[in-house]
Amino acid sequence: MKLAFISNSKVRKLLAVRWTGQLTDGIFQSALASFVLFSPERQPDAKSAAAAFAVVLLPYSFIGPLVGTILDRISRQRIILFANLFRALTLIFIAGLVKNGATGIELTIFVLVAFGVNRLILAGLSAGLPLLLDTTGPEGRTTLVSVNATAVTGGTVMVVLGGGIGIGIRNLLEGRVNADQADALLISLSSITFLLAGLLALLLKKGDLGPLPHEVRKESVTQAYREMVAAFIFLRKIRDCFLGITATAIQRSGLTALTLMALLLNRNTFNDPSNPESGLAGFAFAITIAGVGITIGAILAPFGVAKFGRHKWIRYSLFASATLPILLALEQNELLLVLTGFFAGMAGQGVKVTNDALVQSKIADEYRGRVFAVYDVMVNFGIVSGAVIAAFILPASGVSALLPALIALTYILFAALGLKRRNFNSDFSPTN
Repeated sequence: MKLAFISNSKVRKLLAVRWTGQLTDGIFQSALASFVLFSPERQPDAKSAAAAFAVVLLPYSFIGPLVGTILDRISRQRIILFANLFRALTLIFIAGLVKNGATGIELTIFVLVAFGVNRLILAGLSAGLPLLLDTTGPEGRTTLVSVNATAVTGGTVMVVLGGGIGIGIRNLLEGRVNADQADALLISLSSITFLLAGLLALLLKKGDLGPLPHEVRKESVTQAYREMVAAFIFLRKIRDCFLGITATAIQRSGLTALTLMALLLNRNTFNDPSNPESGLAGFAFAITIAGVGITIGAILAPFGVAKFGRHKWIRYSLFASATLPILLALEQNELLLVLTGFFAGMAGQGVKVTNDALVQSKIADEYRGRVFAVYDVMVNFGIVSGAVIAAFILPASGVSALLPALIALTYILFAALGLKRRNFNSDFSPTN
């Protein structure tokens, strides 16, 4: 992977903001998962776990249009700064609710806000990234793939690392405070590190991430949803990007279903259901190995793109995502589950980072915020769809041959039929 862009000080500052926030995400999510899904008094089934995915992601899909127009009107650096500070404040309230064992509507609302703000931050970082790089010419496009691979994969690794840190700290607190207090302390720590991520955004200048002065749109924000439809129609014309986003959404849909399956298998089958701590440790190990696969997938992506081109690499990666779910359909055991997570993460990251670079290079900056909002909405619907389908198929034990077989079949059909060469509207040279 070419890492020459690391000498770019603005890219380093952007990575510092992104990775600090995503490390914090991992700590926060581990505490939330422990509180909601791995508490002794709360034994989840597939439907309750799927509901958690839907509650977290669907509301953002409805505010996504507003997010997109904001990113194309207001300094993205300022948005990232204040969104991090706002999320830090939000987590203080969540910590108080968790400490008191609250699981009602008030906790749900604050969690929705926290995750919605997070998507705004990531969309802003992705939309602004190309402005920090020279993306002209073949070398520039290859650099964009490399920097996306580094940013996205490094962020994923940070989420996994943060989850491990959260579980480690929680184990240290075991016996000293009760489970809810331990989770609340972790969320308080997350609030402090989100504050740090916000302060790191001050290292970038107000205009560094765009939108550029001549691109700032003056229309009322109330037109957001109309503009979102226009952005979707615009995206449909750029078929390369539309198909790449669709492939990413489908891959993430299957990955979410497999995650739900892994959660239930570790919680209720591979470990004693009365000992949720062992289930959490098993699930964390599976996610960590998947994170290793994600890292390797990102390292391979620039080389794959250089050899085959972006479109073919997305197609081959989606085919590869189907291999291990076929084996998992034949038998469910801990080794196969971990290997499936590893290969699905590796191949899926090839789809994701390659498509991110494709969208960034082909979409003009004045539309990029709204297109990334459409991107997020489509992927979110894919994730929620995967969770809902899994909820109807999986028993409480998590044991199922049908679900991984269905995932593999979906990947193969879309890669074979949807990602045919003739479906794209640009050439297939290695730099496209």
